[in-house]
Amino acid sequence: MKAATSFLLFSVLGLLALGIVTLVSAGTGQVASRFQMMQPIWAVVGLAACAGAAWFDYRRLRKVWWMILLVALALLALVWVPGVGLSINGSARWIGYGGLRVQPSELAKVALILSLAWYADRFSRFMDTFWRGLVVPCLGVGTLLFLIFKEPDVGTTLLLAAVSGLMLLIAGVRWSYVLPPLVLGLVGVMFFVAHDSVRSQRVYAWLHPEETRLDKGMQTYQSVAAFGSGGAYGVGLGEGRQKLGFVPEHHTDFIFSVIGEELGLVATLSVLTAFMLILACGVYISWNAADTFGMQIAAGITFLIALQVLINVGVVTGALPNKGLALPFLSYGGSNLVVMLACVGLLISVGRHATVGAAIPNPAGGLDDLAAPQNS
Repeated sequence: MKAATSFLLFSVLGLLALGIVTLVSAGTGQVASRFQMMQPIWAVVGLAACAGAAWFDYRRLRKVWWMILLVALALLALVWVPGVGLSINGSARWIGYGGLRVQPSELAKVALILSLAWYADRFSRFMDTFWRGLVVPCLGVGTLLFLIFKEPDVGTTLLLAAVSGLMLLIAGVRWSYVLPPLVLGLVGVMFFVAHDSVRSQRVYAWLHPEETRLDKGMQTYQSVAAFGSGGAYGVGLGEGRQKLGFVPEHHTDFIFSVIGEELGLVATLSVLTAFMLILACGVYISWNAADTFGMQIAAGITFLIALQVLINVGVVTGALPNKGLALPFLSYGGSNLVVMLACVGLLISVGRHATVGAAIPNPAGGLDDLAAPQNS
C-alpha cells in the first residue's frame, strides 16, 4: 500500500509542476496573465489541503458528511444571490467578492462522493433493492445535480451523474435497475441539446470541424493543429503559437494542447501515463480499503479524476464535443485545483488505514477474504 500511495503522490506532484511551468509558458507575450502568479498560490493552498486530508482519519467523515453536503448546497444556492453570485458568459457558476472567485460545484463533487459513500456503508444490506438501493439515493443526488444543471453547467452535471452511477453499481445496485433511468437520462440529454442553441452548435461544430473552423469549432480545430505542429518533441517551451489567441481557453480547458505543441508527443504520453498511474493507484486503494465507506470514497474520487481526464482529453483532441471541464492538476483554476488535491489527500488517508489481505465485511453478512490482515 505504501508503494501505491507513493506512486499516487509523485504522479500528482509531477503533473502539478508541469502545469505550473506550462501556465508560465502559456502567459508568455500576453498582457493578462494573472494565472501565472495565482496558480502557484493555489497550489500551495491545495498541497496544504492534501497534507491535512492525508493526515486526517477519513472514518471521522461519517459524522460530518451531512455538514459538508449542507455547505455545498448553500454555496450552490448563493450563485443566484445578487452581489454574491457572479455570472460570466451567461453562466452563474461562481460566487465571490473583488478578485476572489470560488466555484461551488467543486465542493459539491466532494459532498456528493461522501454522501453516497456514507449511504452505501450505512444501508449496504439494502443496496440490491430498488427503492432503498436506487430511488432514495437518486433523489438526493438529483437535488444536488439540479442546482448545478441550473447554473447552467451541463458538463459537471453529466460528470457527477456518471460518478454517482458507478458508485451505486459498486455498492451493489443491480444493472437491471440502473439501465432504464440511464436510457431515460440519455434521451433527456439529447432532447436538451437539440433544443439548446449553444449545445447544439457545439455538437454541429464537432461533427463538421472544417466547416466551423473559423467559428464555433475554432478552439478544437486549432487545438488539434497544435498537437500536429508539436510533433514528437515539440516546438520548444514558450515557443508555441496557438496560445496567441488561436485557442482562447489555452490556460484552462485546452492546456493539454499547449503541452502537445510545445513539448510534443513524448510529453503528452507522459501526462497520460501519470494519469493512468493515478487511476491504477486509486483502484488498488479502493480494492484494499478497510471498510465500505473507504472503498466508496476511494472509488468515487478515482472515477471523478479519471472521467474528467477522459472528457478533457477527448475534447482537446476532437474526439468529443467541446465542453468546459478542467484537466486535473494542470488547468488553471483555484477551486478545482484545491479540491482535486484535497481529494488526493483523502485517497492517501484511505490507503494509510487500509489492510492488505484483511477480512472486509460483506453486505450478505460474511467475509470477502479470510486471509490474515497485514497493516500497511
